[in-house]
Amino acid sequence: MIFDKKMLALAASLLASPAIAQTDMPFALDWKFEGPAAPYFHALDAGYFADAGLTVTISEGAGSLDAIPKVATGAFPVGFADINSLMRFLDQNPDAPVTAVMMVYDKPPFAVVGRKSLGVEAPSDLEGKVLGAPPPDGAWAQFPIFAAETGLDVDAITVEPVGFPTREPMLAEGNVAAITGFSFSSTLNLKRLGIPEDDISVLLMADYGVDLYGNAIIVNTDFAEANPELVTGFLTAIAKGWKDAIAMPDAAIAALIERNPAADAALETERLQMAIDANVLTDYVMANGMGGIDDARMANAIEQTKSVYEFVNAPDASLYFDGSYLPTADMLMLQ
Repeated sequence: MIFDKKMLALAASLLASPAIAQTDMPFALDWKFEGPAAPYFHALDAGYFADAGLTVTISEGAGSLDAIPKVATGAFPVGFADINSLMRFLDQNPDAPVTAVMMVYDKPPFAVVGRKSLGVEAPSDLEGKVLGAPPPDGAWAQFPIFAAETGLDVDAITVEPVGFPTREPMLAEGNVAAITGFSFSSTLNLKRLGIPEDDISVLLMADYGVDLYGNAIIVNTDFAEANPELVTGFLTAIAKGWKDAIAMPDAAIAALIERNPAADAALETERLQMAIDANVLTDYVMANGMGGIDDARMANAIEQTKSVYEFVNAPDASLYFDGSYLPTADMLMLQ
């Protein structure tokens, strides 16, 4: 067999070329491997993280606050967490090296989810009822703002601390009349437990005057300052994953199911679509792309937080969000 000399030279040079160095970047999620996590697994399988020189492993979390100390201590360089909880964490730990760098839930999924058959259809219906709330829940953390904005008499509500695994079952069994949680998680968990959709009432806090942002990608600032290009590459891959998930949700869910074979693909597709429609692909994101924040809205969010939380230190938006690591605007457009 005769080989072309140029082809042999090219093959030799390729074999001699060093592989692109990959940096380990473990990623701490806020919750379990459910529909809204699918874009990250799709980005992994599509090679978007590898293209940025990253070896990413994704770990599930135990609530909206869970990733914050993990990232602050450096156990994880990046995570996914509630920015409002991050504000309070940084107020209590002012030197902690952690901040948000990419907004994902432009409209937060914080909700009170009740059952119409148990008398809960509007915020005022909570008075005289039992509300189940997991103490580490991001939605529960914002409930005082929701109560203030809707004029609720909190003293007239019996709050029962519940665990995450028992939250929806307690509502399904009628042991509580409503629960706090993420709208897409609690709604579909109740449906899975056999509660008819027309019996479920979802009071999305953002529809009742709560002007907060939701979950964001957070980073360890020491890591980010030392590796700015890696953080931007990570955020680029995240944006690509969400863009593909919006265009091809089935492909994203397939990547999720590979990691969570016990999940119901149809249910998780519905959960992902709920997150896209209500929380990610908002009017602001459609016009400006994902990832950034509006300064005026952020200032208002801080004021709302001040109404129910006494800051030890003067709040400063620049401590909670740093958009300098975001990729170019064209990379952030989701459609």
